[in-house]
Amino acid sequence: MTNNIKPNIAVIAGGDSSEFIVSVKSGANVLKAIDTERFNPWLIQMQGKNWEVFQNDTKIADIDKNDFSFVVNGEKIKFDFAYITIHGTPGEDGILQAYFELQQLPYSSCSVHSSALTFNKWFCNNYLRNLGVKMADSLKFKKGEKINAQAIVEKLGLPIFVKPNAGGSSFGITKVKELAQVEKAINKAWGESNEALVEQFIDGTEFTCGIVKIGDKKTVFPVTEVLPKNEFFDFEAKYTPGAAEEITPARLPEPLFKKCQELTSEIYDLCECSGIARIDFILQNEEFYFLEVNTTPGMTATSFIPQQIEAMGSTLKEIITQIVEDKLN
Repeated sequence: MTNNIKPNIAVIAGGDSSEFIVSVKSGANVLKAIDTERFNPWLIQMQGKNWEVFQNDTKIADIDKNDFSFVVNGEKIKFDFAYITIHGTPGEDGILQAYFELQQLPYSSCSVHSSALTFNKWFCNNYLRNLGVKMADSLKFKKGEKINAQAIVEKLGLPIFVKPNAGGSSFGITKVKELAQVEKAINKAWGESNEALVEQFIDGTEFTCGIVKIGDKKTVFPVTEVLPKNEFFDFEAKYTPGAAEEITPARLPEPLFKKCQELTSEIYDLCECSGIARIDFILQNEEFYFLEVNTTPGMTATSFIPQQIEAMGSTLKEIITQIVEDKLN
């Protein structure tokens, strides 16, 4: 059924976070971008303990978790490479990466260590802050902890952002403008993660920049300017057509454009990232404040990374081919 000469590539989507649907769209777009003259792509959808192989939107097999293989038409298919497009757990936090390390299967994203570090915003913030990266001040609260809203506001001021500490990013976020809303916002963030992060509000424009390292060559993509129609760049703004204006390349003076790209490259190295990552910032008074690192960024047709790759004059197919070939060699 398959040409054994072509490596089998697993494109993995789904996951166990609220961004399941987005991940499925990302997976479909990545699957479409895999060069079928060089590779045999297969779509794997994961949710909980269900790891299933899909072809043309139809389930054709279950994955054997013992060796990450499956059987179709009596033939056992083993994979040569895994392309991870899960946003959130278990594809962005190091869990799946650890499984693939045990299977000795090359994969597209950051290592176990790097994925775990960047997924936990509190750990990542404190690590990078220690190395001189500018960012908002923040506080962390464990689920069930007693909340003193007055003390929070005295320390961080108003408005503040409340977000899940570990999550696929866009769910459970609240921009809090008054004292009375603090506790409710923290409870909402706890719905997505066991820990809530409360951050000082930096008033500015959001920018995001993608980057990929293939072999020894690092390519920083053009910067995107993000202008949400909502109060901030939440899930709706991110995934509803027309809910945000996204301008690539960003309308920044050349020195600031370069500064954003250089910071992106520096943070990518400090976090020991690999594959494609995207780093988000807020620009205030010509200073970029770090927001977060996305190690399995959105790959839907309208996501930032495909936009930036296109603006650079390349294609998703070219970049993915290079990533896969580099890891297979």
